[in-house]
Amino acid sequence: WVSDHKSSLVQTDVIGNLLLKINTNNGHIGYHTVTQDGGLIYSDMHKKAIYRITPDRKITEFIKTGDWAPLSVHSSRINADILVGMERNEEAKVNRYSKTGKEIQNIQRDNQGQELYSDPRYIAENINGDICTSDYNKRAVVVVNKSGQHRFSYKGPGSEFLPWGICTDVLGHILVCDKDNKSVYLLDQDGRFLSIILSPQQGIKDPRGLCVDNENNLYVGQFDTNTVTVYKYLQ
Repeated sequence: WVSDHKSSLVQTDVIGNLLLKINTNNGHIGYHTVTQDGGLIYSDMHKKAIYRITPDRKITEFIKTGDWAPLSVHSSRINADILVGMERNEEAKVNRYSKTGKEIQNIQRDNQGQELYSDPRYIAENINGDICTSDYNKRAVVVVNKSGQHRFSYKGPGSEFLPWGICTDVLGHILVCDKDNKSVYLLDQDGRFLSIILSPQQGIKDPRGLCVDNENNLYVGQFDTNTVTVYKYLQ
């Protein structure tokens, strides 16, 4: 499943043959996620709702988010919970829903009462239950533990950092696209920078979306290339 900046949500087979195309109301955000049973969940920020597509391609409304616009969405591989990054006016938060759509957690502020999020565009969950959010306006990867306590914010290896797509892997690494430096970074689960795994030197142009599959292949979607490239980065 791949989304583009024209709000198309596309399903292909592994060779790239088109299976299904859906028009949504979203743009440059991580608004879709695959569930454990092979279905798909996506958010519609304008209708303020989360939709589910079953493996037999039926689309149903799943969660209403009230007056909050849902941006990013992630289906947990640990317990099938749904994590949703959302915004309203100048506020932002991350909500956790059960797989049946019941709200069970609301993460908005740290222990000092400061706003954790501003523009949570991409969201992922690590193997230790950490919620890792790529926040565009804060120019940071904001990480909280499974109970919502702020653990750290990663702000890049240098002065310029604009995070986009984010994912985690079987070793607990955090992988994140840096739009400013056109690179993909590898962090450990405590936010320490480990390496640049993809950069313009490897022929990457503008990485936006990331996903690691069960065989540790890294899928990278790039802006304006109409291509998803698959890399091997873990031995």
